[in-house]
Amino acid sequence: MAMEFLFGSRSSKTFKPKKNIPEGTHQYDLMKHAAATLGSGNLRNAVALPDGEDLNEWVAVNTVDFFNQINMLYGTITEFCTEESCSIMSAGPKYEYHWADGLTVKKPIKCSAPKYIDYLMTWVQDQLDDETLFPSKIGVPFPKNFLASAKTILKRLFRVYAHIYHQHFSEVVTLGEEAHLNTSFKHFIFFVQEFNLIERRELAPLQELIDKLTAKDERQI
Repeated sequence: MAMEFLFGSRSSKTFKPKKNIPEGTHQYDLMKHAAATLGSGNLRNAVALPDGEDLNEWVAVNTVDFFNQINMLYGTITEFCTEESCSIMSAGPKYEYHWADGLTVKKPIKCSAPKYIDYLMTWVQDQLDDETLFPSKIGVPFPKNFLASAKTILKRLFRVYAHIYHQHFSEVVTLGEEAHLNTSFKHFIFFVQEFNLIERRELAPLQELIDKLTAKDERQI
C-alpha cells in the first residue's frame, strides 16, 4: 500500500529489502486498488475481495504488502531487539516460538528473537520470490497448495507483530510509531479474518487487543 505515506521518513529503514510488485502487471493494479480502498478508511471494505478478482491473486498481493509493512515496523525497533534483551522469541510470558522451516531446519530450534525474526523474514522473502508459488506473470496459474502456503506465511508474520506488541511497545510509543503499528495490525487482522487465514488459537497472544480493535470497528458500522 502507500507505505511511504503511512510511515513517513522512516519508510527507508527496513529490516530486509522491500519486495516490489512489478509495474504493468495485474497484481500491481490490484495493489493500487487496495491502496485506494484502504485510504477510504473502511477497513472491512478495503480487505474484501474486489468483484471479479481471483482470491489467490488478492491474497498474494496483500501477503506481499504485509511482509513490507512488518519489515518496516520491525526495522524501526531492531536496535532494541537484541540477543541480550530478547534472548528467546516470545510474545509475553506464556508464548515462546521455536524456529523450523521444514527444509533446512526440520527440528524446531530455540533461538533469540532477532535470530528468529531474521530466519522468518528470510524464509518469507524466499517464498515471495518463488515464481512457482507466487507467480507474477499474467496467465501463470497459482499452485494448488498456494492458500496453505500463504496461511503459513501469515501465521508466522503474525508472530512478529505479537513480539513487537509484547516486548517492544514502549519503544514503539517513544518513537511515535504506535498509530502506524496499530493501523497496520488492524488491517492485517481484518484481512486474515475475512478469509479465515489464521486459526484463532494462533492469535491467542494478542486476542485481547484483537477483540478491542474489532469491537471498536463494529460499533462504528
